[in-house]
Amino acid sequence: MSAGTVDWALATRVASRVAGEDPFARSYHADSLAPDFERFTTEAEQMVAEVTGLRSLAGPARARVTDRAGWVQANVRSFQRLLRPMLERFGGSGNPLGALTSRITGAELGVVLGWMSTRVLGQYDLLIIEDEDPDDQDLVYYVGPNVLALERRYAFPPSEFRLWLALHEVTHRAQFTGVPWMRQHFLGLVESMVSTVGPEPSDVAGAVGRLVDAARRGRNPLADGGVMALLASDDQRRTMEQIAGLMSLLEGHGDVTMDRAGGARIPSADRFSRVLRQRRQQATGAVRLLQQLTGLEAKLAQYEQGERFIAAVEATDPALMDRVWEDPALLPALGEIRQPDTWVARVRASVPAS
Repeated sequence: MSAGTVDWALATRVASRVAGEDPFARSYHADSLAPDFERFTTEAEQMVAEVTGLRSLAGPARARVTDRAGWVQANVRSFQRLLRPMLERFGGSGNPLGALTSRITGAELGVVLGWMSTRVLGQYDLLIIEDEDPDDQDLVYYVGPNVLALERRYAFPPSEFRLWLALHEVTHRAQFTGVPWMRQHFLGLVESMVSTVGPEPSDVAGAVGRLVDAARRGRNPLADGGVMALLASDDQRRTMEQIAGLMSLLEGHGDVTMDRAGGARIPSADRFSRVLRQRRQQATGAVRLLQQLTGLEAKLAQYEQGERFIAAVEATDPALMDRVWEDPALLPALGEIRQPDTWVARVRASVPAS
């Protein structure tokens, strides 16, 4: 095993152990999931296109229902694809501690993925690798046991809840396959971020300074992206802010579209939204700390920030939101997500697309 790599097999084993097996994984109710999500994903795609005007350029969406272990395996494959350039760069470093480091990294990644697999309901896998099996790419995943558990716990009507979930995930697919430049723009930002990973002593010193500064201001130093953001260089932090701004927009747009497209078709949509928002905010103790360390808490905030941004822009000029899909230069930065009037002013000052 090359130095600097990740022990992916260990990550998968640890994640599967942390994830455990939900009692609903073997429930007879699970038999309805695959046909339901296949049908609702197709229906949701049309509903999203009607509300947003975004139509996929990559063909019809494909649904795949999986268990927690399957979700972990899919995400391990995604991490392998995403981190490949960084791992190739580190692979020849000759570090005598490489094998140990790879196992530690694999175990840490496994803990995070295992815990997340107990929470996630659906996910669109946007990574496309030309030399890999196309049947395992461009998929909309649904984690069956987690869906069933929520339906049982809150007495959700299954047909409504499953269509509602499909709307959110299919909206993400429409964003990445219906806007011609979006996938490459996003992956370019991520690749730029991971290509420079590996903190220098000066970065560690800067992290300590940020810890002290945050403490003086009474702020949580992990609030803006976890340990990775804390250790990032100035260039990395700028890239992370671009990614955070984009993800806030996309997550907020996903939630807004999900609620609007559902309309009369999903009478329980308001209740679903309320319960899932409460669920995002319920973490305490060790779970809350894990969210902060991994940056997941910052991601959860993206939903609300994105929704507030869209509401503020549309209150000013309903037609202005369509311009975010015109060009990467018109995407809101993280600061503009938090202060929508600055984005409105900038976009109004730009030349409209012909």
